[in-house]
Amino acid sequence: MLAMRGLAPLGGCCPRKGIKGVQRLKGAQRRRVSSAGSGNPLAEMFGSALGGGSSKKRRGGSALGDREWVKQGKVSGPREVPKEIPRPDYWKSGQPPAWKEEIQSCADGEERAAHRAAGRLAREVLDMACAMARPGVTTDEIDAAVHAMVVQRGAYPSPLNYHRFPKSVCTSVNEVICHGIPDSRALVDGDILNVDVTVFYRGYHGDTSRMVEVGAVDEAGKQLIRVTKECLDLAIAECAPGVRVDRIGEVIQAHAEKHGYGVVKNYVGHGVGRIFHSAPTVIHAKNRSPWKMQPGMTFTIEPMLTENGRIAEKTWADGWTVTTADGARSAQFEHTLRITESGVELLTGPDLPGEEFLDA
Repeated sequence: MLAMRGLAPLGGCCPRKGIKGVQRLKGAQRRRVSSAGSGNPLAEMFGSALGGGSSKKRRGGSALGDREWVKQGKVSGPREVPKEIPRPDYWKSGQPPAWKEEIQSCADGEERAAHRAAGRLAREVLDMACAMARPGVTTDEIDAAVHAMVVQRGAYPSPLNYHRFPKSVCTSVNEVICHGIPDSRALVDGDILNVDVTVFYRGYHGDTSRMVEVGAVDEAGKQLIRVTKECLDLAIAECAPGVRVDRIGEVIQAHAEKHGYGVVKNYVGHGVGRIFHSAPTVIHAKNRSPWKMQPGMTFTIEPMLTENGRIAEKTWADGWTVTTADGARSAQFEHTLRITESGVELLTGPDLPGEEFLDA
């Protein structure tokens, strides 16, 4: 996720030039998508630290109900990656290449096979991580399992040290919109959790996220999750050669607002392939985009919805964790897509009937 310049932004959906494609919009772009009442803009792509992260219950305009604010637990250190595993260019410095407006394209043949392999691995890791989510399990334990599975398969966990992000996966609970850092907080009955996995494998990044219900979730939480997934599905159904990228935001916003939900504008989808984040910027609300979809183009769609229609946000002092300003819950789903000659292929989706992914 990218953070849009001047908007709130590490997925679809991170602070500081970050993890999930958090790109910031500039100038006229920013004005076209700016949201009245959205909190302070992040100073850098993927957000900078703007405060927040307090564990105290906040008053005034709170949408928490009977819930308490998510409290940050203890964050363990980064996990080791075996030396023999191929790594992205930022693995040591923490600084990826400067943002480029070039579209990433994946041709048929070897390139497509490699990107599909990365997408499939990301999805398999996500399946495992989501299956772990139950009351009493910590998000740090999920991070440990994700890291172990990724490196065991010969891949690199893309979030690790991307703009100094300290962990191998993003875990965002309840009011956390995106870029939650795994920690010692145990999941509790009724939580909703987004797990956002990206892997670097065979030279490509595969990026996907999903919501999980932890224990018994109330009907309002279930509906938020369901409608967010519907928004992603409706957007994917629009994708084909010649379609404007801004059509994605139109269909997502229309469906979300029909149910009374807000659409986060400061964090966006992005091009993905050999580079973690690039053009096109995929805004999930109405906008005017200069891009049209073309065969081979690869990018993410990762809508983030808020349950009360308000999209004001704040960032914790860790510089990454982005929450709703009033405690309303947020949900997100994400896939990596490739535009084909006749439609769209889900690189992080289920295998096609009768077809297998060949990693060799």
